[in-house]
Amino acid sequence: MKDVRELLGEHDFFADMDPSHLDLMAGCGHNVTAPAGDLLIREGEPAGTFYALREGKVALEVNIPHRGPITIATVGPGEVLGVSWLFPPFHWQFDGHVVEPVHAVALDGVCLRGKCQADTGLGFDLMQRFAAVLAGRLHATRVQLVDLYGHETP
Repeated sequence: MKDVRELLGEHDFFADMDPSHLDLMAGCGHNVTAPAGDLLIREGEPAGTFYALREGKVALEVNIPHRGPITIATVGPGEVLGVSWLFPPFHWQFDGHVVEPVHAVALDGVCLRGKCQADTGLGFDLMQRFAAVLAGRLHATRVQLVDLYGHETP
């Protein structure tokens, strides 16, 4: 069985990360599993964790009044779930429903923020990686909006 440090080193999000940073982060992580149907994160609740998905899929959903939840993105293996641990007020912005059984490394946000403050190189590296994730998700959202609203009306 692989330890957290090994699992982080094999994950796409952490590719080419300084080994000393992986060592620091490993102390904040543990393995988690979640079956299909579970709610992994809930909008509005405290966001103290982020997940490095190794297997499975999680649908990110927003609740629309009088309509119910709609999926805005799906996160899968090699991706991360959860950016809200980085930014005050540290509350989830979406629901995250497990679509396919998940195996992931869960990383404690409070622990990581402390390590990032102590080692600014780690903090800068993580911010660059999360900025790339956010930019990619923003682009995907823009494409979805163009699909919905970009057609000319007769």
